[in-house]
Amino acid sequence: MELTTKINIEPSPAKITYNDPAVFIGSCFSHTIGKKFMDGHLPVMINPSGTVFNPVSVLNTLESILSKKALTKSDLYNFDGIWLSFDHYTDFSSEDPVAVLSKINSRTSEAGKFLEKSRFLFVTFGTAGVFRWNKSGRIVSNCHKIPASEFTRELLTTGEIVSRWDNFLSRLNALYPELKVVFTVSPVRHLKDGAHGNQISKSVLLLAIEELLDHASSPVYFPAYEILMDDLRDYRFYAEDMVHPSQAATEYIWEAFTGSFFDDDTRALWAEANKITNAMNHRFRSGSAVHKRKFAETILLRIEMLEKKIPSADFKAERNYFKSLI
Repeated sequence: MELTTKINIEPSPAKITYNDPAVFIGSCFSHTIGKKFMDGHLPVMINPSGTVFNPVSVLNTLESILSKKALTKSDLYNFDGIWLSFDHYTDFSSEDPVAVLSKINSRTSEAGKFLEKSRFLFVTFGTAGVFRWNKSGRIVSNCHKIPASEFTRELLTTGEIVSRWDNFLSRLNALYPELKVVFTVSPVRHLKDGAHGNQISKSVLLLAIEELLDHASSPVYFPAYEILMDDLRDYRFYAEDMVHPSQAATEYIWEAFTGSFFDDDTRALWAEANKITNAMNHRFRSGSAVHKRKFAETILLRIEMLEKKIPSADFKAERNYFKSLI
């Protein structure tokens, strides 16, 4: 008897190894899975401009990276003494416009260099809803808590998304023909739109991606949305807010993801590297100096062995931390 709706996920012909840098950009799936890459010391860059939720904002971020766009003060906006960029997360904002520009431009440059050597680009759309700033008519990535009256809320159409992204995929493929683009839709519901509005929004995204999969660059789709909505159709797989996936759901989606994109060697190496990351969070009881030293020495030996298996991985921070415990 089948008690769940299993999602059939075909193994990806293109596999991710420790020699294949990956960029994750978009909504919550990008951050969650990208963080798992970081925990396993896989080469990864996550949302260089901060979390972006809609297809236009994702595209604006990528276009800035490709064009190596350097912002100037005229690209910023001052609100209540804080200089900000409508294309960037609040972490980039500051009372000092020079500091804002330095942080943004440095990050854009870093992202451009990373994308040049990347083999995978994972793009997650969270919502088809956008906010357009009334003063410029431009779709923004972040409203920065500016009064809602200064923005107009819109719902993108499937055609708008496909038109913008079809042109961009052609440009991206011309520059980086070996780059594999993988689309996903975030399973996190945007209930501010209402239950029905959220479904409409997700449907627009799914239909747009379905058309984009016919692009000559052969992008693919990973069904993170369907896994949570259908396979894990139970509130025990949601966090306390009843919107975001629980830890168990995240692990389930991660297993499905690695089952498709990792080979056995990569999965084994990731597990070893992740144990070292977890060891950094180990808490010792007071008065356990001997145990602490032995634990640190054991982890340092593991790091030494793993560095031989993954020469490209950087365990400097972990090594320094465990040396400090001896």
